[in-house]
Amino acid sequence: MYHVGLLSLLLTDPRTLLDAHNCYPYDGKFADRIERALATGVPVAIEQDLAWSVDHSVLSHETKTTGREPLMKEYFFERIRPLIEKELKEKKHRKDWPLVVLNLDFKTNEPEHHRAVWKLLGEYEAWLTTARKTKDAARVSKLKMKPVLVLTGSPDAQQQVYFDDVAVGGKLRVFGAVANGKDLPGKATNYRRWWNNPWAMVEEGGQRKAGDWTADDLARLQMLVRHAHGNGLWIRFYTLNGHPEAQSEGMTPSYNFGSLEAAKARWEACLATGVDFVATDQYEEFSVVQKSARR
Repeated sequence: MYHVGLLSLLLTDPRTLLDAHNCYPYDGKFADRIERALATGVPVAIEQDLAWSVDHSVLSHETKTTGREPLMKEYFFERIRPLIEKELKEKKHRKDWPLVVLNLDFKTNEPEHHRAVWKLLGEYEAWLTTARKTKDAARVSKLKMKPVLVLTGSPDAQQQVYFDDVAVGGKLRVFGAVANGKDLPGKATNYRRWWNNPWAMVEEGGQRKAGDWTADDLARLQMLVRHAHGNGLWIRFYTLNGHPEAQSEGMTPSYNFGSLEAAKARWEACLATGVDFVATDQYEEFSVVQKSARR
């Protein structure tokens, strides 16, 4: 059974979204990841890792760049242009907006990097879900829904460019995460509207030390989701994979539960409790579980 999460309140068909982890090419491989993610259907979240390369931002899993990395403008924004322009014209799925959630994972946090991405987002502002900047950061203004929602991380350096430098009354194009600490986060602010968590927040030791999925694990997950939504935050967990080690190319070993069955148990729990974003490298497998839970 679905429990309505905060993101789901924006949709008439409540759901937990696939967050397509590391959804970009690297090492000359995986160029089809965005096609695979979009093929699962929308709404969908897509993660893009970014690093600064001399004088521009590139898609990169590593902080050290080669100069041969793809650009987010071509790989992400121009790829989704037909989908977004058609949607803005027809508004056929307006009740489901945002159709695409762009999750920015900055691997380097230079001010010029953040400003370059802010400028790029400005080129596509007509596509973006925005909110007015309030004088009091604790006052959360209403989102003006469009087909794309942009999320970023928790560093203060990002807030400086994406919130502090925006004039009061100006449009916020991107929304940050609350910082993780020893205590659970407080309420959402006008800028910080989501909570990004490693799976170790649910099962001590994370994926590699997880045993059988238990009632206590479920209770912990339910508590975290209730806390997030009760404080006006979307909640994301990363990265829930389950596969034989021999099939791990392009996937981080520490994110592997060891079997698809183990991952499915956690995916189903996230779907049942209303987690807003579940990051995984197994886009198609998650989508099958997602669609089954919605029937």
